[in-house]
Amino acid sequence: MRTFHSTLMVFAALLMPALAQQSTSPFTGRWDFNLTTPGGTRACWLGISAKGGTLEVWYQPPGGNVYQLKDVHLDGPRLTLNLSVATAKRPATTWELEASGDKLTGVQKSGDHNIELTGLRSPELKRSAPAAWTDPEPLFNGKDLTGWEPIGRDASHWKVEDGLLVNTAHGANLKTTRTFEDSKVHYEVNCPDDGNSGFYLRGRYEVQIEYEPLKSNPPERRIGSIYGRIAPEPGLPRAPGQWETFDVTLVGRIVTVVHNGVTVIDGKEIEGITGGALDANEGDPGPFYIQGDHTGGLKFRHIAVSVPKR
Repeated sequence: MRTFHSTLMVFAALLMPALAQQSTSPFTGRWDFNLTTPGGTRACWLGISAKGGTLEVWYQPPGGNVYQLKDVHLDGPRLTLNLSVATAKRPATTWELEASGDKLTGVQKSGDHNIELTGLRSPELKRSAPAAWTDPEPLFNGKDLTGWEPIGRDASHWKVEDGLLVNTAHGANLKTTRTFEDSKVHYEVNCPDDGNSGFYLRGRYEVQIEYEPLKSNPPERRIGSIYGRIAPEPGLPRAPGQWETFDVTLVGRIVTVVHNGVTVIDGKEIEGITGGALDANEGDPGPFYIQGDHTGGLKFRHIAVSVPKR
């Protein structure tokens, strides 16, 4: 009997990893999507986990914040996500997806308009912090827009006035002509009351800048947050119309945000892109970019970057 029980226990131990692997849905994980639309490429993201025998799905649309999808259906090899219901002005939007290895493929359906979908498994980006960083290098020279270029369809209202980088009115976003991977960036910003902007890392992760009414945004969408994903703790007293400093370190997916000398995000993981990301190519270097398409009146100065020392 002891030999039989021992053999059974060994067999069960060998079988358990195989059963666990079979029970894991091929849809689970984090997925990056670049959608080709008539208006250009739009970046989206899905975070899918298995919970309680069902799939929990979080969706980052091209704009706005990440949120959980409640209308999710798994039928054999096909996952259907209902993104929005039909209204008097627009049809419902659904995603139909199938999984194959490290790729999701399918179609977005909205009335008679379909868009092909391809999602790639997000890279882990696990990297150790560098032993040393280079000395800070100015990204803004205080004289002109050298090293920066407007992006988007709107007219650009970015100007240099009295040594400051100023967005005089709602208009185009602004990005660096250089791209970066891991970095430490310093910038100083003066955001007016009711202003809204953001400073993007690698063109994909927004450090929020805003002074809208408190009731307009939950903590994870207030100044100093990684927009929609990580709330600042503690949240600092609000200071519209005053100069404030930010020192932001990004290594792989790990971010630290120091706001006015106070660490408000300390070495936390950014799960995926935020709304407004230039693309969903998370494994690639990307530019810094500043939102100018929400409001005008924002001012920046002393923008500088350090990178890992080779």
